[in-house]
Amino acid sequence: MRREHFPPDRNVLDAHLTLFHHLPPSSVDELKHRLTGETRGVRAPRARVTGLMSLGRGVAYRIESPELLTIRRGLAEAFSGLLTPQDAGGWRPHVTIQNKVAPGIAKVLLGALCRDFTPREVEIAGIATWWYRGGPWEPLSRHMFA
Repeated sequence: MRREHFPPDRNVLDAHLTLFHHLPPSSVDELKHRLTGETRGVRAPRARVTGLMSLGRGVAYRIESPELLTIRRGLAEAFSGLLTPQDAGGWRPHVTIQNKVAPGIAKVLLGALCRDFTPREVEIAGIATWWYRGGPWEPLSRHMFA
């Protein structure tokens, strides 16, 4: 759906659920250590797509996962002094399927998707870290659930 509805020049990552938008490079080793502890030998958190949400200039699937929320809270606490205001605020877990389009285009897609929407289970395979380099994204690590 992302390939179909996301502007191609902006669609540089596969569908994902963002836990944090920015952590400083100095936290990389600690972050990798904590993510390994959260995932190695651990069953994947249960998760459900529960609805659609408007992003104003896009559309996203709303995700509910109490277990993933617990992981994020622990990480937020561990890195509390390093979080940006965006990451320190509330977290609305979602997977963006369209963004950076005119509001009218987003509204049409939201309406179309809402008509046929059915809540369903989704799989969270793991947690990845990325380094944003002003355009290209560089993968740093992958931490897969059991």
